[in-house]
Amino acid sequence: MKKIEAIIKPFKLDEVREALNDLGVSGLTVTEVKGFGRQKGHTELYRGAEYVVDFLPKLKVEVVVSAAMLETAVEAIIKAANTGKIGDGKIFITPVEQVIRIRTGETDEAAL
Repeated sequence: MKKIEAIIKPFKLDEVREALNDLGVSGLTVTEVKGFGRQKGHTELYRGAEYVVDFLPKLKVEVVVSAAMLETAVEAIIKAANTGKIGDGKIFITPVEQVIRIRTGETDEAAL
């Protein structure tokens, strides 16, 4: 099993969720985060004063999938989240040793 963490632009959430749902991914976690990469933030004008916004609002989408579904899920996220502009985000993939569903006690693939 693999955990996919995708940092995406907030307005792309619905497209990413629908793309994963079409693959049969049954659950995901979304967290509002702030950060920057190559985009390095931007400047804004507020009441005549210019200031730098270093940390940009993003969403972190976390989903655990079987190893067999990994490539398909990653491709779906990339396709759905891509705008072609700087700041589209990143995807991090990590191994998951065990999953346990608290309510039923199911483990691993059955708990997904």
